[in-house]
Amino acid sequence: MIVVTGGAGFIGSAIIWKLNRMGINNIIIVDELGKDDKWKNLLGLNYEDFIHKDDFISMIMSRNVPFKISAVIHMGACSSTTEKDADYLMNNNVHYSQKLAKYSLANGIRFIYASSAATYGDGSNGYEDDDSSLTSLHPLNMYGYSKHIFDTWIKRNGFMDKVVGLKFFNVYGPNEYHKGEMRSVVLKAFEQARDTGKVKLFKSYKPEYRDGEQKRDFIFVKDAVDMTLHFYENPKYNGLYNIGTGRAQTWLDLVYSVFEALGKPVNIEFIDMPDEIRSKYQYFTEADTTKIKLAGYGKKIMNLREGVTDYIKNYLLKKNYLGLTTE
Repeated sequence: MIVVTGGAGFIGSAIIWKLNRMGINNIIIVDELGKDDKWKNLLGLNYEDFIHKDDFISMIMSRNVPFKISAVIHMGACSSTTEKDADYLMNNNVHYSQKLAKYSLANGIRFIYASSAATYGDGSNGYEDDDSSLTSLHPLNMYGYSKHIFDTWIKRNGFMDKVVGLKFFNVYGPNEYHKGEMRSVVLKAFEQARDTGKVKLFKSYKPEYRDGEQKRDFIFVKDAVDMTLHFYENPKYNGLYNIGTGRAQTWLDLVYSVFEALGKPVNIEFIDMPDEIRSKYQYFTEADTTKIKLAGYGKKIMNLREGVTDYIKNYLLKKNYLGLTTE
């Protein structure tokens, strides 16, 4: 049985979608559905059972798991970069993950977990996924720090050569509809362009970047999932790996792609960035993908224009979830 934590979430549900397409249905989803529309991400997906995340960790701690687990793909976490409750982040993103990792390693279970590019902070120490440089990283927010704590815990306990940690960059695509303010700028830009014919972007506050030319490594969720499952299919590879395209592109590239996919003229308004996030804003991110390529990953990765076009034309305009379409 494959356990996917956060399996009703954005990347987790996309992983289940891809596993289904690989002919794999022996899946246990571990998550917390709450009161939003996250449950819709499960429509059309095939899995054995859904278990609340608190019930699952109770099973783990009491060593009373009623099924045999072959792999844990741990995507469950609080992914809000603006979350201010540090205790909540420690409990949810660090301590929960530690319990799962210990159980998996003690029972010979493949353990793949989600880290984040937020661990790199402002990028001044680069974006190389080398665990020997972990101590030099300084995340800019508590979310990134919670992911960094778990990475360093894995390293400190000698587990890095036994598990896989994936540093996801800016992922966008179907099944993120429930994420509120944490949904991608692709989705936000689509909604603005569709509804108002205009997209708002933050002004730049660094002279080396003109407005709209801040850069991020945007990766389509289908590619992020393929990279993730590469390590499920190739268990000889372990350690930290970046999940990105390896090519930073601007916010302007993103917005131009959105307007093009919608067949509308480009109309951009630059607005002030809120004071509270100016000091924590990343102006440039770009995954170093050397390591994942050396681990045998060689599939073509969509560029931003290709991914945005697929997302808008096959999902957003059709109001599709991944499990409800064969695209």
